[in-house]
Amino acid sequence: MAESDVVPEPARRPDPQATPGAAQESARGSAPVARRRSRDRRGRGMRGPGVLPARLGTPALRTRRERFDALVVGVVGAIDARWQDRLGLVEYAVEDAPQLPDDWDNEVVPLASLVRAGGGRPARLVVFRRPIEHRCETREDLEALVLTVVVEQVAELLGVDPGEVDPRYRAD
Repeated sequence: MAESDVVPEPARRPDPQATPGAAQESARGSAPVARRRSRDRRGRGMRGPGVLPARLGTPALRTRRERFDALVVGVVGAIDARWQDRLGLVEYAVEDAPQLPDDWDNEVVPLASLVRAGGGRPARLVVFRRPIEHRCETREDLEALVLTVVVEQVAELLGVDPGEVDPRYRAD
């Protein structure tokens, strides 16, 4: 092949997604170094949620508080359905932590509070989320402790043995 038969290579267009330095090198005729951007321009990577919500405007993942509330509702629903005729009207609530008076000298923080009915007010059972979560290492421990606390409080309200309130109750 003679030198006159060599066809010059057409000029390459710079890759719009390549880095600016690589585009300049390619325009100068040196070997192109095409690097695509895998991150945003500040180098922090992709931003935004890793999981899209099922319904827009709602969080994709539930918070610890929401998961705890759902757990308490499940336990209370089963017990309340079984003992509704003897319990009467009972308000159930979940609070983060008990409000202890300044002169509290007991080392044990309560896990629940039971206020008996009186004066036209229904009985009220309050479960405290933070002290219960603090005592549990796994989800199974949390479920067992919530069941234990609710069963013991309902048994106190009914005046019966906790084993009668729910067969899953274990006194450990």
